[in-house]
Amino acid sequence: MNLKVGVVDSGYREDQSHLISDSASFYLEDGALWMGESTFDQIDHGGRIIEIIAHHQDGLEIYSAQVFDERGVTSPAQVAAAINWLCEQGVQIINLSLGLRQNREILEQAVAAAVNQGVLLCASSPARGEPVYPSAYLGVYRMTGDARCSVDEISCLETEFADFGGHVLGFDQEQAKAGASLGCAHMTGHLACQLIALDEVECSDLSLYERGYRALKAQSSYFGPERRSS
Repeated sequence: MNLKVGVVDSGYREDQSHLISDSASFYLEDGALWMGESTFDQIDHGGRIIEIIAHHQDGLEIYSAQVFDERGVTSPAQVAAAINWLCEQGVQIINLSLGLRQNREILEQAVAAAVNQGVLLCASSPARGEPVYPSAYLGVYRMTGDARCSVDEISCLETEFADFGGHVLGFDQEQAKAGASLGCAHMTGHLACQLIALDEVECSDLSLYERGYRALKAQSSYFGPERRSS
């Protein structure tokens, strides 16, 4: 199976160019939304996300949709445009290691169109607190970090905040950058592995979203939220 994975983030590092099948940048200028050529990642967020996803599964076709500027700021319109473009490229999974406080119709519509097309969306969700978007939309896998998980482990949380949790660190082991964004990337990598495995077995009446969910749950090492000692 030739799996195409989209990454909506801050781009990719120059040394990751060989991993990228195509890329584009979505930015705001003079009050309008523009699409242009991407630049190399200036904040090394997207680069870390891509590194994690590629670690879990070799041979992925990665499509980079750059939406964050050098300050790490984006908007619902940019994220929506990125999702639409990735769907046009035929990706099967989109990683969204981001969470926006604003619920905007343009973003909701882009997510709904992707879901209806059968694209699997993995979006960061906080382990607790107020919902963020796009993870709060119907049909999106709500992914977070779980300190119990090693790189190869999954936790099936099924809480009001998140569906699954993954390893909280990147491969630079920087504790200051640990969290839901990296956990989401690890979970996208795990889902990519499961999709390739699912492609080799007989199809069922379940949707791809449901089959992916069941496959991740079956591979989980932990169930329920982490219990913190007082």
